[in-house]
Amino acid sequence: MTDIVHVRRALISLSDKSGLDRLAAALTAAGVELVSTGGTAAKLRELGANPRDISDLTGFPEMMDGRVKTLHPKVHGGLLAVRDNAEHLAAMEAHDIGAIDLVVVNLYPFEQTVARGGTREEIIENIDIGGPSMVRSAAKNHAHVAIVTDPADYPVLIEQIGRGGTTLDFRRKLAAKAYALTSAYDTAISMWFQRVDQGQQWPERRAMSSPLLMTLRYGENPHQQAALYASAGPAARGIGQAEQLQGKELSYNNINDANAALELVAEFRDGPPTVVVVKHANPCGVATGDTLAEAWKGALECDSVSAFGGIVAVNRPLDAATAEAITAIFTEVVVAPDADEAARAIFARKKNLRLLLTGDLPDPRRGGQYAVTICGGVLVQTRDNCMISREDLKLVTKRAPTEQELNDCLFAWTVAKHVKSNAIVYAKDGITAGIGAGQMNRRDSARIAAIKAREAAELYGWAEPRTAGSAVASDAFFPFADGLLAAAEAGATVVIQPGGSMRDQEVIDAADAAGLAMVFTGMRHFRH
Repeated sequence: MTDIVHVRRALISLSDKSGLDRLAAALTAAGVELVSTGGTAAKLRELGANPRDISDLTGFPEMMDGRVKTLHPKVHGGLLAVRDNAEHLAAMEAHDIGAIDLVVVNLYPFEQTVARGGTREEIIENIDIGGPSMVRSAAKNHAHVAIVTDPADYPVLIEQIGRGGTTLDFRRKLAAKAYALTSAYDTAISMWFQRVDQGQQWPERRAMSSPLLMTLRYGENPHQQAALYASAGPAARGIGQAEQLQGKELSYNNINDANAALELVAEFRDGPPTVVVVKHANPCGVATGDTLAEAWKGALECDSVSAFGGIVAVNRPLDAATAEAITAIFTEVVVAPDADEAARAIFARKKNLRLLLTGDLPDPRRGGQYAVTICGGVLVQTRDNCMISREDLKLVTKRAPTEQELNDCLFAWTVAKHVKSNAIVYAKDGITAGIGAGQMNRRDSARIAAIKAREAAELYGWAEPRTAGSAVASDAFFPFADGLLAAAEAGATVVIQPGGSMRDQEVIDAADAAGLAMVFTGMRHFRH
């Protein structure tokens, strides 16, 4: 392979013309012949360059509304010819095909057209054919041709042309980037046809393409490698798009926990000031209040031991009082829609604390899918975006819950949706009293949550734990009465659970005997 390729002819065809002024000036100064298409040729002339029209090169006019202009042997022959192959050189001479040493192309804005709600006809017209064909031809022949698909690569290209030509290492990198682009482009088109145009929830072949946002120091453990990629296509603004104002580089675990906190606090985005504290992807305290500072106090008191070194998310812009309270203990990451100047200054005193501003909270009802890799495959499911209201609840006990008990039920149920199964959540007055997560049986989760509540009462000198008079939520049905009885022993007075067990009547009878009110949701929220 040739290392340095002197650029004598460049083909330029761009929908995104940013940076074209600097590139055109550099190519013209280097004596490079410019060949261009339609609007790009017009822009080059406007910039003072003198490009050759593609129709002059091919001998055919651009036709069919520009659908046919670069699909021609004089274009692809000039791109694909191996310059040290005698047979290829003879064919070029016989058919008057000139070599093309540089291609600068970006593609029709297909995804942007979809995102802005273009009509079907507009979307179809923005499927680029000639562009990807040129990209693939140039990338295949990267031994002799440089293919530039990203304006971010213009500075290096200009520098190399100024030094005499493109290097093989640079052309290899450009080729890899080019094929990633065409792959992502075709993925977006295929997914639009399958999911949107044809309404296929589960297409026969699932294509995925995501841009790299950052490489991480390591994965879940130091011996693992990791990176963060953005969601493919239009996505809700979240951790991947958040602005990090300060602090150390985010780790894999930071990002995973911050996302768990954001997903939960987003459930309360239209509610009162709310604070979520997460540790190891599980909430260890959630509270609402008249202010964020008040909500922080309630969330912290649920399990202050676990909150140390945790992740905090809030549903309101941060203020000074809340910032002072949060920074009183060691906190890894704080996630918020925004923060005022006073709060930012307070957080700035904690150099290692990461402050992430999302600008908005994601819609908890949004659609989308989750994917998990397994040995030999990928498990894919739709998001758990279902929510319940009072009208969805079915009373199954003799005693009906009070108004306040119903409020606490719905609050506890919302939190339980984000707790690893088996999940038990006690809540009272918009504050979690105890959370039991990730146990192999529901009774143990109920007992662990009650233990945490008793420890909090001892720590803060309360007369009784907050589980007294609380609502208890279970993410799935109680298969036996033992878990419900453990909740009753902890002081819960009302239960919210999906129902649906073969022993539902046994559990209902136990609730009636204990004087509990209980409602069924008909919906479970397993989170493994």
